Order: sequence, then structure tokens, then C-alpha cells
Amino acid sequence: QVQLVESGGGSVQAGGSLRLSCAARGSIVGVHVMAWYRQAPGKQRELVALITSGGAITYADSVKGRFTIAGDNAKNTATLQMNSLKPEDTAVYYCFAHPYGTSPAWGQGTQVIVSS
Repeated sequence: QVQLVESGGGSVQAGGSLRLSCAARGSIVGVHVMAWYRQAPGKQRELVALITSGGAITYADSVKGRFTIAGDNAKNTATLQMNSLKPEDTAVYYCFAHPYGTSPAWGQGTQVIVSS
């Protein structure tokens, strides 16, 4: 069973930056996919950025050019660098990971608040 440990998040003014980190812990041999999702109040959870073990990356159109996802296969970690933050980026951000040979897992979520 995998456990996802998230760190980062917090409050920042518009135009600022934050960095989220996620580590997959447990009896796993590796992680095929790691991603960040977010959910704003009253809205559905949406994909923000995804990275595969092979290095393929996908971003939501709304964050392209502002957010950068990076992964470390050896450490089973993923980071999300968020720059030029906007108030509409305010949400709870969730780490997602799909390890090899086991079910995917979600982190507990970390709050990001961007004030105008």
C-alpha cells in the first residue's frame, strides 16, 4: 500500500510563487504516473499537471507557462512549481500517484490561497 506525503502550499499574493512536493512511500517498486489535481469550492476536481516515469508531461491549459511539474523516479517524488499565481488558482491541491502493480492513491490535499 502506498502513502502520499504532501508538503508546500499556503497563502500568497497574486503574481507570487509556491512549490508543492509529493513523496510516495510504502512497499512499491516505482511509480508509473504522478500528478497534481486541484479542487476549488463548488467545482469538480481537475487535473493540473501529470508526469509519467518516462518523462511525458501534461498540463491543464490554464496553467501552461506558469506551472512546472518535475519527477524523480529514484525517490518516487514529484514537485509542482507554481509561478505567476492568480486568484483563480486558489484550491485544495491533491497529489495523485499510480505505482506499478498496485492501486493508485491520493494525498490528503494541501490548501493554496492566492489573494488579489
